[in-house]
Amino acid sequence: MHHSGASIYRTQENQTSGVTFILLDFSQYPELQVPLFLLFLTIYTVTVLGNTGMILVIRVNPKLHTPMYFFLSHLSFIDFCYSTVETPKLLENLVVEDRTISFPGCILQFFFACIFVVSEMFMLAVMAYDQFVAVCHPLLYTVAMSQKLCSLLVATSYSWCTDCSLTFTYILLTLSFCGTKFINNFVCEHAAIVAVSCSDPSVSQKIVFVIATFNEISSLMIILASYVFIFITVMKMPSTGGHYKAFSTCASHLTTITSFHGTILFLYCVPTTKNSWLMIKVASVFYTVFIAMLNPLIYSLRNKDVKEAVRKLINTQLFCHKI
Repeated sequence: MHHSGASIYRTQENQTSGVTFILLDFSQYPELQVPLFLLFLTIYTVTVLGNTGMILVIRVNPKLHTPMYFFLSHLSFIDFCYSTVETPKLLENLVVEDRTISFPGCILQFFFACIFVVSEMFMLAVMAYDQFVAVCHPLLYTVAMSQKLCSLLVATSYSWCTDCSLTFTYILLTLSFCGTKFINNFVCEHAAIVAVSCSDPSVSQKIVFVIATFNEISSLMIILASYVFIFITVMKMPSTGGHYKAFSTCASHLTTITSFHGTILFLYCVPTTKNSWLMIKVASVFYTVFIAMLNPLIYSLRNKDVKEAVRKLINTQLFCHKI
């Protein structure tokens, strides 16, 4: 009995080792491939420069050494990493004929992408809590949001997202895959991988759905609760100037939350039928490529402190260059 169990496991392992995935991405639209390559390359360049630039500006400017910018630098790091996990393979597949990706390569891409998606989810929730403390308890802010608590919140976000990603990846590895399979997406995303499995994925799908739903609801509840209290506090402020200042501080964060969670909820709600695959691909592109670029742009264009810090940094660099 034990021998037959071991042989079944070896057979599954042998099947999996010979598996190759082919990412279909935009292969049905050959005329769009060069324009899309140039578009995504431009966006990726802006994403890398924007997010690394944001981290650098926050690091070198003492005025930005506050909890809000500490969390923002981690959000930029997450966006940079997520984009770097997904976009290079997408760019490669737009210019080469061979769109294959090995089974380990696909699982690794999924594992790291999952880490950065879940960590962004909770980093946005942490940033909402930070806004809540700043607006609702300004006198206690420096005590309440100590460096120790900020580091703990970030570390908890990273450790939870790693646990989630390990669980999701382990569940995928319990499925069996055989031969060469076509993945109807441009990235190794959970639903697309499960769709090409040779075994029944219903149990694994339920587990992943429960954990993903918990992550989405819990992070959204923290954000909604924070902003309900912020709204109540702001409306009690006597001056309209105070209203404007508080809402303009929150506007960047709310824009980021809306674009990120709006896309996730859209992908949740769209049924995965043949007719909806194009819509899912477009939403996935927005989610993968655009959001990582939008975050530094949103925060730098809407934020007076960041703009001032960038100006100072450029002026310093120009001054040093002249010398």
